[in-house]
Amino acid sequence: MTQSIRHILLSAGVAALAFSSASIVFGGEIYTTDGIAINGYDAVAYFTDHRPVKGSDKFTAPYKGATFYFASAAHRDAFIQNPEHFAPQYGGYCAFGTAQGHKATTEPQAFTVVNDKLYLNYNDMVLKTWRSDIAGYINKANENWETVKAQPSPK
Repeated sequence: MTQSIRHILLSAGVAALAFSSASIVFGGEIYTTDGIAINGYDAVAYFTDHRPVKGSDKFTAPYKGATFYFASAAHRDAFIQNPEHFAPQYGGYCAFGTAQGHKATTEPQAFTVVNDKLYLNYNDMVLKTWRSDIAGYINKANENWETVKAQPSPK
């Protein structure tokens, strides 16, 4: 095999590896299931009803590549006016997991609203741990988010 053919094959292999790695390295910034954020729950309801409320595909809004569902047109409109306020922190990935340095899925009932921001967690047990040092975990998650958001999305 000539030197130029080896060079071409090596370059093609590196390019293929780079493209395949790109799909592995970059995950979504918003945690979704089939493109739907918060498992179809209404982000605004966490603030107005203080509980998770299932949204409807009749009232939707896009945000950062995800579709958010809402229980009413009023909630959808409030979200559209200020999505940064209502969207969950860390893209809806587990806040405790982000503090630990990785992405994790979340369950809609495992939530906390702190300083007018929504934080979701993996499950109720993780939520209990999260609540033992919310301020500390928020600080750590804020430090980690730029790195964590580039990780592959959990299955």
